[in-house]
Amino acid sequence: SLSAGRQQQESSAAPTGDRGEKRKMAEAVPDTRRLLAKPQNLNDAYGPPSNFLEIDVGTPQTMGVGRQRYTTYEVRIKTNLPIFKLKESSVRRRYSDFEWLRNELERESKVVVPPLPGKALFRQLPFRGDDGIFDDSFIEERRQGLEQFINKVAGHPLAQNERCLHMFLQEEIIDKNYTPAKVKHAQTV
Repeated sequence: SLSAGRQQQESSAAPTGDRGEKRKMAEAVPDTRRLLAKPQNLNDAYGPPSNFLEIDVGTPQTMGVGRQRYTTYEVRIKTNLPIFKLKESSVRRRYSDFEWLRNELERESKVVVPPLPGKALFRQLPFRGDDGIFDDSFIEERRQGLEQFINKVAGHPLAQNERCLHMFLQEEIIDKNYTPAKVKHAQTV
């Protein structure tokens, strides 16, 4: 009689089990209904984004002669982030300035600083068939790498608090003897 009772339970459990399986499958299917969104007005659609930080590295210029020759890049910033004192600015920087910024951030902040594009030591050797580090294709490749670097760094909220980043992006001359400090809000540095 015990085994007969068990068989009856199993046979009666089968149909409810099928319904349970169907219910589980229905729950597993993602809900594809659209979310109800508030209508977008023209200002939302075409107005400035709530927070933006755009940095372009461009207009390379090679200066100097012989061993004193180097390339500078224009670093342009547009932002509405309140921590920056200037909403638009443009400065010229050379590769060594980017190296200085990277070293300062590594020393002063808790930010994991991305690498810079390489030094291209072989391109600096004499008697090359091209212009070495002054070759147009190399300058463009380096420009792209510097632009990626500065956008990653400046986009980091902790890096945005570092005085060295503000000097690098917005002051004509970098005071390399500055006192490291945190920037809490836009200030005259």
